[in-house]
Amino acid sequence: MATTMLQPTSDRDQRVADFLDDKLQTLPDLESLDALLVKVRDQHVLLRKQLENAEIDQREAKTASEQHALSVREKAEHFLRAQQDIDTKLRIVTQSDTSDEAVRRFEASMAKLKTLDVTNGYVRQLSEVEALSDKCRASLGKDDNAALDAYQRLHALSAQLPALQEAAEGAAPHLVDHILAITNDMRSKIEKEFSAQLEAVLKQMHWPTLGMTVPLALEKDFQACVRKLLELQKPDLETSQSSKDTSRVGPQVLLPLQVMVHPLELAFRFHFEGDRPTNKLDRPEYFLSHITEKLLTQYADFMADNVQPILLEEFRGTSLSLNSAYIDATSAFVTALLPMVRAKIFAILPRSAAQPQLLSHLIHEIMSFDATIREDWGYDAGNGTEGWRGLAYEVLATDTWFSTWLKVEKDFALARYQEIIEASDNFELDYDSVGLGHTKPTKAAIRVNDLLETATDHYRTLTSFSQKLRFLIDIQISIFDLFHSRLSEGLAAYLSRTSTIGRTSREDQASLQGVAGLESLCRIYGSSEYLEKCMRDWSDDVFFLELWTELQSRASSRKTVAGNLTVAQVREATSNAVGTDDGDVSGALFDETAQSYSKLRVRCEGLITDLLTYNVRQNLSAYTRINPWATLTSSSSTSASVSLPPTAELDSLLTTLSTHLSFLSKALGKVPLRRIARATTTTIDTILFDQVLLRHSFSSAGAAQFMSDINTIRFSISKFCGREVAELGLLHVSEGARLVGLPVEAEEGDLGLWAVEKRMFEASGEEARGCLEELGFQRLGVAEARKVLARRVEVSNQ
Repeated sequence: MATTMLQPTSDRDQRVADFLDDKLQTLPDLESLDALLVKVRDQHVLLRKQLENAEIDQREAKTASEQHALSVREKAEHFLRAQQDIDTKLRIVTQSDTSDEAVRRFEASMAKLKTLDVTNGYVRQLSEVEALSDKCRASLGKDDNAALDAYQRLHALSAQLPALQEAAEGAAPHLVDHILAITNDMRSKIEKEFSAQLEAVLKQMHWPTLGMTVPLALEKDFQACVRKLLELQKPDLETSQSSKDTSRVGPQVLLPLQVMVHPLELAFRFHFEGDRPTNKLDRPEYFLSHITEKLLTQYADFMADNVQPILLEEFRGTSLSLNSAYIDATSAFVTALLPMVRAKIFAILPRSAAQPQLLSHLIHEIMSFDATIREDWGYDAGNGTEGWRGLAYEVLATDTWFSTWLKVEKDFALARYQEIIEASDNFELDYDSVGLGHTKPTKAAIRVNDLLETATDHYRTLTSFSQKLRFLIDIQISIFDLFHSRLSEGLAAYLSRTSTIGRTSREDQASLQGVAGLESLCRIYGSSEYLEKCMRDWSDDVFFLELWTELQSRASSRKTVAGNLTVAQVREATSNAVGTDDGDVSGALFDETAQSYSKLRVRCEGLITDLLTYNVRQNLSAYTRINPWATLTSSSSTSASVSLPPTAELDSLLTTLSTHLSFLSKALGKVPLRRIARATTTTIDTILFDQVLLRHSFSSAGAAQFMSDINTIRFSISKFCGREVAELGLLHVSEGARLVGLPVEAEEGDLGLWAVEKRMFEASGEEARGCLEELGFQRLGVAEARKVLARRVEVSNQ
């Protein structure tokens, strides 16, 4: 082989040897040697071209590298020469021996130059401010438009300073304060001059005469004075509009309105300060109605006719046109009147707080005043989204006035609740409060509901969610819980007496087991159902729905939902659905409280049912022990069964059903009455079937008497509860009585005793079921039918 003939002497020879070993492994491979040589030559040419290209790239890269290195050296040399020149100049300028010392001296000089430049800017600015203020003073009273123009430039200059000072890290605070003081002083002087001009015109107009209009001779002067004051105030209004939330701080009083309201304020103070008979601490409605019923009513038309056009002209096209407190003359007039009311309220508030009754009355009157301003005069304080919070909010959000007022309202509500509970007729059923077919509540339940509805009216107009929620939980839900505890205690007392019934007198037993006992339970049942329904209705009220929606929104985004009330605390007091994903749909504010009343109602209904069924069992015990059914004579024919008198032992049951159901039909609604009646008839049906029908033998006459007794019971129940309840409840035993009373000889087309007996006992089960269907039986099964039929004397003796 070739590998044994060639002896490699270098790496290249080794690679050649490996290549030949790979390509020439057998003798036939030598035939492709020419093609292999051609391929090798082509690869050699390609590699040589690539090598030439690589050499060219290398030369170009080397040349570029040498040029870059040369350029860097030239720049370094130039920088060194420049540094030497700078150092030399610094030493010459600063007369220093070293460059570092020269740099320090140069920087100190530059700092002084900068300070001088800043000082120069301050001086120029102060000069400009002084020039503008001098122009204002000189023009004021002579050329008011020029004075206004100068002031507006001065205001624009001073308005920029706080932002510039903040950007300059608080530089020149004294300069800023000085310029702001000059600007404010100049504004005060211009405002004083313009206000005096408007006051002079108003005096000529005899403002505030009722029903007055602006005389034609003074119309231009009046409009000019109003416009100048608005132009003076406009920059401040626009700044406030763009930088602050007016829903929190409230709109500013327009200067022309402030001047016009001044004589009204003097009259207000004259009437409602000092020893005037109109100034009564216990009659805050006097000064509040003075604003709404006198000032607003008497002067609103004047504002709309004479001030409104000026406001539209001045503010149209500006951001102020979107604020009703500025663009609407009536709203602006309300804004101007509110400061005097606010001052009066806060002046009498401490004195009123000393007497809870006065404080409660004052807050209620303020809320009524707020509602009148909002609803009758359409005032929203320029906040169309949230509306005006009102003076009541300002009072209750200040210091601890809300807590004080809440305590007063809670004490009043609890005192009234105690009066309701202690009233002699508090737990009497009120039969006139609801219509027929509805459960009768107690007078106490109705009065408690009225009390809490009144409480709702007391805080319905509050604008603070936190305040409304606190009022709801601390007063309304709290009283609901108290009344629930009272009802629960009454039920516990009833159960305690019934548990010791064996040790009570006969009179007490009659009281607990008779109508008196039912009435005790119906009082609790009626109160629970009535208040539960009231709470369900309240949950659908728009006011409480909005509260619930806001509560859900807050509970999903924060830990506390109102002041320091946590989500867990609110959930415990209102509903477990608070803060859940489906709470908006499945929950309501009174869920927990309504559920507690619902449980009490259900428990009472169960006890009423138990009491009635207990009495039924007791009254039927004598009836189940008699056994005349097989010995009754045939003179009591089946055909006369309808007119048969009831068995004597049934009298006590009929009396109980009559008295008990008669009372329940008046005290309970149709639905619970039917539920209780169904349970009672089921008990009667079971006892008669199991303890009478299946235990005794019956002759034809005995079966007729038994059927007559059943019909009598059915009639007694249907009088009060409806025919359907009685028939369905006694259907089982009625079918059994019919079966055991089948005649021996049936009429044509009917089944007789022996025909039925044969099909029931001798035929198949399917045939027996068919027989029962032919007889029209629905409840009686085959096995039961055979047992019943076996109780017939004729069948048993066969």
